[in-house]
Parts: sequence; C-alpha cells; structure tokens
Amino acid sequence: MHDRKDSDSRKLLRRLKEILAAAGGGQDRLDQITHHIADSMGTDVCSIYLFRDPQTLELCATEGLRAEAVHQTRLRLGEGLVGRVARAGRNINTENAPAEPGFRFMPETGEEVFPSFLGVPIQRVGEKLGVLVVQCREARLFSDDEIYGLEVVAMVLAEMTELGAFQGSQSDSMPQAHRFPLMLRGTTAQEGAAEGHVWLHEPRVVVANPVGDDPEKERARLHEGVAMLRESVDRMVGAADMGGTGDHTEILETYRMFAHSRSWLKRMEEDIRLGLSAEAAVEKEQSSARARMEMSADPYLRDRLHDLDDLSNRLLRILTGQGRDTGAEMPERPILIARNIGPAELLEYGRKLKGVVLEEGSVGSHAAVVARALTIPLVIHASRITTEALNGDPILIDGDQGIVHLRPEETVATAFRDKIAMQAEAQNRYASLRNLPATATCGTTVQLYMNAGLMADLPSLEGSGAEGVGLFRTELQFLIRNHVPRRGELAQLYRRVIDNSHGKPVMFRTLDIGSDKVLPYMKPQDEPNPAMGWRAIRVGLDKRGVLRMQLQALIRASVGRPLHVMFPFIADIGEYEDAYRILMQEMSREQRLGHEMPTDIRVGAMLETPSLAFAPQRFFEMCDFVSIGGNDLKQFFFAADRENERVRRRYDTLNTSFLALLEQIIARCEAARVPLSFCGEDAGRPVEALTFAALGLRRLSMRPASIGPVKHLIRRVSIAELRQVIEDGKAQGLTNLRRPITEWLARQ
Repeated sequence: MHDRKDSDSRKLLRRLKEILAAAGGGQDRLDQITHHIADSMGTDVCSIYLFRDPQTLELCATEGLRAEAVHQTRLRLGEGLVGRVARAGRNINTENAPAEPGFRFMPETGEEVFPSFLGVPIQRVGEKLGVLVVQCREARLFSDDEIYGLEVVAMVLAEMTELGAFQGSQSDSMPQAHRFPLMLRGTTAQEGAAEGHVWLHEPRVVVANPVGDDPEKERARLHEGVAMLRESVDRMVGAADMGGTGDHTEILETYRMFAHSRSWLKRMEEDIRLGLSAEAAVEKEQSSARARMEMSADPYLRDRLHDLDDLSNRLLRILTGQGRDTGAEMPERPILIARNIGPAELLEYGRKLKGVVLEEGSVGSHAAVVARALTIPLVIHASRITTEALNGDPILIDGDQGIVHLRPEETVATAFRDKIAMQAEAQNRYASLRNLPATATCGTTVQLYMNAGLMADLPSLEGSGAEGVGLFRTELQFLIRNHVPRRGELAQLYRRVIDNSHGKPVMFRTLDIGSDKVLPYMKPQDEPNPAMGWRAIRVGLDKRGVLRMQLQALIRASVGRPLHVMFPFIADIGEYEDAYRILMQEMSREQRLGHEMPTDIRVGAMLETPSLAFAPQRFFEMCDFVSIGGNDLKQFFFAADRENERVRRRYDTLNTSFLALLEQIIARCEAARVPLSFCGEDAGRPVEALTFAALGLRRLSMRPASIGPVKHLIRRVSIAELRQVIEDGKAQGLTNLRRPITEWLARQ
C-alpha cells in the first residue's frame, strides 16, 4: 500500500515536470496542474491561489470550482481559510470548512457543496507564494499521508513559480512574482538617500529541477552532500579549538549538532522517496522548519533558525554547485541586500556600495557604524527584503524615513531623484563654508567636530571642515577580527589615525562593546536588557587585561604628541576613578620601561546615564573634558529603548524636561571649568544643534555629512535671540519647544 502511494506521488511529480518542460502559456500549465492533482488524489476540487501583491491572493486556476471565478476571486492576507493558511504558513485540514473560524463564503466559486478542505502553503524558504487547496463533497479529514503528499507537490509548485513557469499567461491579470513594485518600511540606521540596483549578499540558490527521476540516485546525492557539509563544519570546530576560544567552540558545537541531526536527514530522505530531487527536499524541510520556528515563543529556538538556514543554504550550494560567487557582475550603483552582515564583510565591499538594506540589525550595531563611516544610507528591519528582491532589481533607499522602494513606479522614482538632486545641491553650497567658522550673527562661535571609527573616515576631517574628531570609536578594530587584536597592531593603527588628523585633536573612546556590539570571539551574554547590562566600561573594568593593553597601545601611538582618552558609559564616580587609576598606572609603567611619552594627556568621560548628571562635583573637577553621549542619555532619561520603533520616536529632544537636564550638566561643567561637548545623532540635526548652542554648548560632534548643514544654519541666525525664545517658551509653561523654535527660524 505504502509503495503504491509512493509510486502515485512520483508519477504526479513526473507529470508536473513534463508540464513545466512543455511549451505553452502560464495559464495552460496551471489548468493542467490542477486537473492532474485532483485526478491523482481523487478529490473533487483542486485550486491554486497565488499572491497578486504582498497582501492579496488571487484564484489563478481550479479544477472543480466555477471557471468564471478564476482571476476574479481575491482574498486579503488572513481572510478566509485560504488567507489564514497564507498568513500563518501552516496547513488547515477540516471536514467542515464553514464551521472553521474565519471562513469566508465565496458564492461566485460554487464551493458550498465541498465541506472537506485541505489548504497547504506554497512557500519557499520563508517566502509566501500562494496556497494549494483540495476539497471533497464527502465530509472527511485528509490523512497524514495525503497531507504530506500535497506538501511535496506544493514544494514543486513553489519552485515552478520561482522559475517563472506561470508567467506569460494568456490572462493579463495573472500575478507576476517579483515584478510588482513594493514599498517596505524599516528603521533608519543611517540617514541619506540612494538610487541603485539590488546586489544580494548571499544570492538565492536556484533549484532548476525540483523533481527527482531516480530516488536512489537522489538519496545518494543527498548523503554525499551531507557528508561534505559535516566535514566542513567539523573543520570549522577544529579551527576554533586551535584558536583556544572555548566560548566560540561551544557555539559551533551547537551548529555541528544541527549538521549531524538524524531526524533532519530522515525527513529529507522521505521527501526524496515521494519524488523530490535532493535539493528540493532540502528546501522543503528548510521552509517547514522556518514556519514552525517562526511561530515559537522561545527566543532560543528563533535564534537557532539562523543556524538551520545557514546549514540548509550551505547544503544547497554543495548540491547545486552554486557557490557564493555565482559569477554575476555587481550592477551599477549597487545597494547591498542581506539578512544581516558583519562589519568585516561590509568593509570588504567598501565604497562601491551606495546603500545597505538589512532584514535584521540594530541602530547601534557595528554594521551601522561601518555604514556611517562609508557615508551610505542604511535601513534595517526591512522585513522579507531578501526574499522579495532579485539581483539587479531597481531600488530606492530613503534612509531619512526608513523606507525602501523595490522596483518603484516611475512617478515614485522621479520624485525620489528630485530629492537626491536637492540634497546634492545643498552639499555643494555647504562645501563653500568648509574653511569658515560656525559663528552666529551674534558673534557666538560653536566648534564642530566629527565622529569616526575607521581610517576611511579621516579624509572627511579635511573635506568637512571639522575641527577635530570628537569621538573615535575603537571597538571596530575588535569587531572585524575573529581574535583579540595585538597591542602592536592597535598602536600602529592609532598612530596612523593621529598622523592623518594633521594636528587636530582626536578623542579616543576606549572599547565600547556589549549591548548590540558583541565580539565574534566572546560568548554572547543572555541578558534581558543588554543596553543596561554588561557593556562598555563595565566590561573594561572586569576584563582589565584588555583595557590595559588598549591603553598601552594608545600611549605608544601618541609618542611626542598629545593624547585624549575618553571612558564610555560611566554611571558612577567610582568607575571613572578606577579607569583613571589604571591609565595612570600604565603611564608610569611605560615611563619606567624607558618609552617616549605623549607630550600631554587629557582624560575625559562620556556622560550617558542620568545618574552622572548628579555625581559629586569632584567628578567634574577630575575630568579634563566631558562628552554627553546623547543617544544613550536620551533613551535612559525617557526610559524609551532606541531600538524599539513603537517608543523611540515618541519622545522629543526638544522636550523642556530633557533640555533642563542638559542645562544642569552645562552649569555643572561651567562651575568646574571643564570643557563639555555633545556627541550623538541629535548633534547633527540643525535645529537640535542650534538649540544646544543656545543652551550654552560650544562643542558638538557629529557625522561628517552633518557639519555643512549645521554650520550653514548657525551662521544665519543669532544664538542670543534663540536663547530668549527658549526662555519665553519655558516661562509660558510649554512642555516642548520645537514649535516656537521652528516658527522663530521660519521668520529669520
């Protein structure tokens, strides 16, 4: 009995393969497919629904329902049983469809006489393509064997859809996969706008032949591929052992466990037995596992999805011979699309890229820092971009709004090009201000510094007109390696940074890791709130060997020149005292060893927690300078996670409560006669920057591209007059000063 079912399944799949190979339009193929599925399974109805756009399913072919309903019946995602199958990516099997929650009666189809319903998603590695449905007059549940067989057929349909088998239909209304314009909303991680073409970081593997003619041959191919996969994973674990990084080895051991999973292999063998090729079997199990794991409430299981995806993709590349390097040429104005990407990989692409779009990532991640250094827009959390985009697709990124337009309509593209042209024109105007001071009409001058983290940033020091580097992020050199960098390597790099600053000051922030910046050779900490956890100076004081090594490198790099060191995320005066003491010990040690010393050393702290605003006055007197870390200070002041889109935009920097905190910090620094700067995204926003200057801040540090717009606005207005606008607003009891400030600016 089992053998007969296997034979029927393989016979049906071979027939589908013949339909795929035969000449004819897409509609002909769909009609033949529904007929053969209904005939093979002995059902009264077989229907195929495909996505017309990301939110709409369309009945594209049917055997058993009314023919006039084809291309007329449409359902929203989640609507009716078909919409529910599509949204959840899971089967629905019922003997009484009208009694099911969410059932929608569609009189135009004539389906009311078919109570039995089995709907299976047509999906490919998380990409929803449609729904395959069979129905019967007889009220019954479909068996596990029937469900499994229909899932195998749905997998072949998914591959046929991807290969374009149903395009070129006789009907103009046929949905066109990967052809319709698509707008995706994500999160801004780096501002800017760019137009270009898609370049996939990991190109999709194309399964050209989803049906296997010889199950034994396909099974042998699968076993050979799995053996090669396991060998490569074992080599990775062995290499990690040689490196002595126990935590990293532990992560890879979990990865190896997946590769050696017997149940994974057994499920793929079963798919092959029913007629799939080896690679189609891998994709079917990858798609099924994604659907199951994405529904899980367990964050550990959801994280393991990446391991399973990576293993499946490696195995697919082995079986198809399609390596990461497909031989495809990078298009003009490439915009990188990826699920996620590490800093080293992003740096390899370098300035060839015009922008980056990620499905994952975070606004403070090292990929975001690299994107800022490369001055290219970055949008993160762009759901499904890797499954929707194809290499070479036209794409627009609006990093200011966090919006991506894939295959945009011409009207959208025209408006977007106008925006880019206006930005380019403005940048040309700002270039003429490069060598002029940021002096307001009232005579007040504000010093504008830039943020940096790479050698690639430093040409911007001259080009932007920055007066120095207000923040040099040292963690990138740790993040782009798979081991702790050596002291000599760091000293050489820091020396080149100082050389290339041509006498302008560089504020080196010591290692700021933790939160969303996890070193690849360091075990991730399972913290419920990493932004408030073990990070920055807390890591440095617990891992003093690394902090001491970095300080030694900075001292040796600054020989014969001044050195500025800044400790991050100080929340308590004791942390600053400990860090300061370690630095002084290293200075003494270097002197005892007879090494030449910096001509001067200035030590400061980043004020990123509200607690430090209330520190004893002794703290401010100990510091040679203080820098407000605006991004963190704001999220902790408002208790609003800056990674959370629901809350991060709810609170405004020009809220009078937050401005009052800044005024208190300014007053305390003035009393201690310690220089104060503001560093963060808000420093690069002209209205916010002008407001900070009116409060009394005389040094702002921002990304290089923001210096021109900020300087342009400062030079056009009176900071003294704006100060009066702020005082008037506070006297009126306003809780937010954005409106009176922008109205005043409009009158200038």
